[in-house]
Amino acid sequence: MQKNSILIKNARIVNEGSITNRDLLIEGKKISNIDSSISVKNNITKVIDADGKFLIPGMIDDQVHFREPGLTHKANISTESRAAIAGGITSFIEMPNTIPNATTISELNKKFDIASNTSYANYSFMFGGTNDNLDEILKVDSKKVAALKLFLGSSTGNMLVDNPKVLEEIFSKTDLLIAVHCEDEQTIRNNTNKYIKQFGDNIPIKMHPVIRSEESCYLSSSRAIELAKKTGARLHVFHLSTAKEMSLFSNNQSLMDKKITAEVCIHHLWFSDEDYESKGTLIKWNPAVKKSSDRQALWDALLNDKIDVIATDHAPHTLDEKSNSYLKAPSGGPLVQHAVVALMESYQKGRISLEKLVEKMCHNPAILFQIEKRGFVREGYYADLILVDPNDPWTVNKNNILYKCGWSPFEGVTFNSKITHTFLNGSLVYHNNKFSKDKAAMQLTFNR
Repeated sequence: MQKNSILIKNARIVNEGSITNRDLLIEGKKISNIDSSISVKNNITKVIDADGKFLIPGMIDDQVHFREPGLTHKANISTESRAAIAGGITSFIEMPNTIPNATTISELNKKFDIASNTSYANYSFMFGGTNDNLDEILKVDSKKVAALKLFLGSSTGNMLVDNPKVLEEIFSKTDLLIAVHCEDEQTIRNNTNKYIKQFGDNIPIKMHPVIRSEESCYLSSSRAIELAKKTGARLHVFHLSTAKEMSLFSNNQSLMDKKITAEVCIHHLWFSDEDYESKGTLIKWNPAVKKSSDRQALWDALLNDKIDVIATDHAPHTLDEKSNSYLKAPSGGPLVQHAVVALMESYQKGRISLEKLVEKMCHNPAILFQIEKRGFVREGYYADLILVDPNDPWTVNKNNILYKCGWSPFEGVTFNSKITHTFLNGSLVYHNNKFSKDKAAMQLTFNR
């Protein structure tokens, strides 16, 4: 038996469609045994009585913006991955629209170097596509990089890919999974100009989902899907926000066989346009939070498997930045610390089963990105696990927020569940609001 060995007893393990009462033994970095009863032996380093808590795989968040390099006044890999660990997210995939953009192999490698030294959670990155970097795209090692990210709506720097010929060439030539942000830029510009004429600089925040409209989303996502079908590219559509887009996706194949997959983010499942009055620009995201009927359609598509993955699109800005008027306030908000407990609320309200939640936030990202030995509670897999107490209420406030930006759209919300333990690669890295001094993070690898 290896030096590091942790025995978790009396857990309710949620995994692969079932909830079972089991003990689980961690040896080294991996799960070595799962059984109805595992005896305590002298050479086991630590014994934890789960006392009926849920033991689930750590969430794999396929879309975060941790702002490093270049925007570290808002966040950095260290601060945000630490918040993620506290929130039950054990692996993240970070986006390329940092400064400089990660659109060259050199800049991408700098981000890997930063994460290897500072990340609290397992990590990978997406490579960014532009109108003129196909040569760099073709150099990317698909066993080390999660995917190629294309912004088909405006983004930081030079990352708007709006040349149809370039798009088709990228879709045709890369063997990387292509992840896309879909909003039609021309539609948004036309709408913005229309409302500037009506309101001047004082456009009400409630116009955000009218400006970044259902039509802008549908036009862009339908074109991307059409191109993927034409070229045979593997496409993953990020942060869907409209009922109309649901007609573009299928649930008649297993996830392993799907060439076109879909993601929804927690804010689009939680908020609606009715919340702009109280939350203002704090819930200004791109794509915009839309109508309650859109929110219901997203839930329906999640439950019927047209939507495959739940993510956060964690994208912090400072409170000063978010406090600007509509046209000047940036889009995005922090979410990783509160993702799993927010989803647990939906489970406890009967909106979704816990088995289905684990499928969407743990199993499916691992399958979709072909992540090696993560996302499941299985013998031989890395011990990326969390214990969740479903009956330990707490309220989000400034004193318990871990994001560098210091605020949350969930402030004042009382969650009924709490993440009590987070295990990363076999190490107990977080326990009852305290972090281990030892970082156990690893770079994600992909079975491709």
